[in-house]
Amino acid sequence: MMPLRVWGLAFLCWMVMAGEGARVRVYKWEVKYEYKSPDCYKKLAITINGRTPGPTIVAQQGDTVVVELTNSLLTENVAIHWHGIRQIGTPWSDGTEGVTQCPILPGDTFVYRFVVDRPGSYLYHAHYGMQREAGLYGAIRVSLPDGEREPYHYDYDRTIILNDWYHKSAYEQATGLSSKPFVWVGEPQSLLIHGRGRFNCSTMDAATCNATNPECAPYTLTVVPGKTYRLRVSSLTALSALSFQIEGHNMTVVEADGHNVVPFVVKNLFLYSGETYSVLVTADQDPSRNYWATSSIVGRNATFTTPPALSVINYYPNHLRRAPPTRPPAGPVWNDVAPRLSQSLAIKAREGYIHAPPAASDRVIVLLNTQNRIDGYMKWAVNNVSFTLPHTPYLIALKHRLLGAFDQTPPPENFDPAHDIYSVAKNPNATTSNGLYRLEFNSTVDIILQNANSLTPNNSETHPWHLHGHDFWVLGYGEGKFDIEKDPKSYNLVNPIMKNTVPVHPYGWTALRFRADNPGAWAFHCHIEAHFYMGMGLVFEEGIDRVGKLPSSIMGCGKTRQFTSP
Repeated sequence: MMPLRVWGLAFLCWMVMAGEGARVRVYKWEVKYEYKSPDCYKKLAITINGRTPGPTIVAQQGDTVVVELTNSLLTENVAIHWHGIRQIGTPWSDGTEGVTQCPILPGDTFVYRFVVDRPGSYLYHAHYGMQREAGLYGAIRVSLPDGEREPYHYDYDRTIILNDWYHKSAYEQATGLSSKPFVWVGEPQSLLIHGRGRFNCSTMDAATCNATNPECAPYTLTVVPGKTYRLRVSSLTALSALSFQIEGHNMTVVEADGHNVVPFVVKNLFLYSGETYSVLVTADQDPSRNYWATSSIVGRNATFTTPPALSVINYYPNHLRRAPPTRPPAGPVWNDVAPRLSQSLAIKAREGYIHAPPAASDRVIVLLNTQNRIDGYMKWAVNNVSFTLPHTPYLIALKHRLLGAFDQTPPPENFDPAHDIYSVAKNPNATTSNGLYRLEFNSTVDIILQNANSLTPNNSETHPWHLHGHDFWVLGYGEGKFDIEKDPKSYNLVNPIMKNTVPVHPYGWTALRFRADNPGAWAFHCHIEAHFYMGMGLVFEEGIDRVGKLPSSIMGCGKTRQFTSP
């Protein structure tokens, strides 16, 4: 007899598919550790059904996605975030441990269910500890309904995820970040293009690092001469900002984080962790040979530590493994900020796809990113507050009024105007907190992200910030300290792009605007794994009284144990 749980999923599938248009896409995943060699070096990786990257979720706008996830990690909890999916009406499926759910315990099965309400390119990844960098990630591809077309033409649709790869486990890295003295994770050992890279095995035995292992053969994309390809290129790096290029080919950017943009042409596509882009590439070069596609680190000096990743654009009918006859193209200069800022400024909403932002905001929150020492520990902080996750998820604590579950004092909404962003700050008053920002439902909120110097002299890092549960309008970027009187006058209110992840460039600022119109509790954080782990994040609460009854499956930790049966 069919188990009740499986029968229920099958019945749900039948019921939704019997309706008009929308369908249910059901995925059954087993998450477990397996030995993998994505860059030829053998290490434990977290896989989905034996794969990393995991399976691509393919759906149409309006479909319901159901993921039945079994945690077979044996000794670890897990949670998966559906990056870019707004979870309208299902905030408990956002997959953010400590914010929207208790983690999934070893041996348990948890069902995520949500609607993909917009077409575009999205991601999924672990959101428990630093598990994302262990290989638990994949892509979500949402197409338009039947009969509708994008405003650009292409013949084939392909997905490429870029990543960086460490040989130390996430636990080793987290231990170093939490220690006195502080131990930094360092630069990654390799870069991966859709799960494949190449580490130099010459100094290691074959059992540890085998350059002939087919798992680390270069990723190959076969193209037909004359055809145009939509490449959905995204980044899920733990640390690195990247440049992606295809030898001899231009790329036309047409989509960013699920929104159509005014097309613009690039040779190098800059990506920050959590971003997705669609680029159009036409196979219009000499068809008698193959070409290199490369990924390299920018923003950090990894020239002597992390080699570029190499993949092959295979012009059919050349052999898949036929190496290009040229040297791989060199990446851009790692510390040249100007072209990266130029790309950010070039991203505008395409005519006919512009969602006009509100003309003004109801509230302005200015957030200064700084590196701090708190009780001798190295931390990242926002307005001198280093974020910590509570044991009881915010969504449950707020809905059930468990006021003792987290700090009821809200974090600061601004920073000392005398703060010198170009100097190493002493920050003597830095503290830790799990307080949150309460937003009036349906209000319009401006967020100013201000970058500053780290604890290293003459160093300011790039931080990609990701907002759960929303898209935001990117109103502008600037260099230096934000001027609250002058800089808003230069905001783009005509055709700003909407995104869910955006970079803050070194010694610069980025201005965002969003509507607090999605009831729930939503994380907003730097998408660099180590930075969020060290406190660079916060949580927004909005319209919690409008959230429906919470499913018992998200409970079982902290103060939520009282809501579950023994």
